[in-house]
Amino acid sequence: MSGTAGPLPPEVGDYLEMLAAERGAGANTIDAYRRDLTDYLAYLARAGLGVEDVDTATLRGFVANLETRGLSPSTAARRLSCVRGFHKFLYAEGAAETDPSAPVSGPRKGRPLPKVLSVAEVDRLLAGAQQAAALPDQAPGPARRARRMTCLLELLYATGLRVSELVALPRTAASIDARLLVVKGKGGRERMVPLTETARAAMAAHLPAVPEDSPWLFPADSESGHLTRQAFARDLKDAASAAGLRADKVSPHVLRHAFASHLLHNGADLRIVQELLGHADISTTQIYTHVLDDRLKAMVRDLHPLMDNPLDAA
Repeated sequence: MSGTAGPLPPEVGDYLEMLAAERGAGANTIDAYRRDLTDYLAYLARAGLGVEDVDTATLRGFVANLETRGLSPSTAARRLSCVRGFHKFLYAEGAAETDPSAPVSGPRKGRPLPKVLSVAEVDRLLAGAQQAAALPDQAPGPARRARRMTCLLELLYATGLRVSELVALPRTAASIDARLLVVKGKGGRERMVPLTETARAAMAAHLPAVPEDSPWLFPADSESGHLTRQAFARDLKDAASAAGLRADKVSPHVLRHAFASHLLHNGADLRIVQELLGHADISTTQIYTHVLDDRLKAMVRDLHPLMDNPLDAA
């Protein structure tokens, strides 16, 4: 194949069929891979090459081409992954003598910054949940669920727990004398997290709905016996919509991010935040320092004597 891209060669159909039959790829995945391979073959056609002509240098040129076209690192990496899989398939099936993709490294993926809600947005979310829990003349079921959601949100924003840690809190976490939560995190590591008065009040309001024989603070009819992270995430999106926030912008993990970022923005030490989040390595916590970068830039812009000051120019 050379010259123009033309129709997709039969090898592409064979590869896509293998993905569907052997790896269970869905229709959307197959369509995405077909588009990726169409783009790749068009690149080869512009270079006057066929699939049989591809060598490592050709693939490195394709990677460079992806980067110059402004594709995001994740899109470029997915496209190269598709092309690599295609060449591995051709080699495994005996349709090619070598696999030219083996030595080629993909575009470096930048570590994405976490999505973070502003303090005002978190306030709206919490206020909306509190208002829903305080509505008069509610049926018992909706009232219990509203108080549970308020408790979940107050705890999550007050402690920065992982959602898996939050939904699996024991009933004893709501002890009237509790000022700290003892949380068992990843790898069985335990840490202590202080509780705010608001979070303790929300637990006290929720606790009467928890059966006395339940070991969980948030019991549910599930395999684990407690609320699932999926159910909480779904209910959280409903609460976000009710508060006038975009549901796709809010998730349990986004609230954990907000907890960390807001603490750092207000001057908390990075290692303290590391301990509260339960990160084994501080490099994981350092992703949140983008909020410090923004604060420091603003401070220099506003306070440095050599920066342009519009008031002086007036």
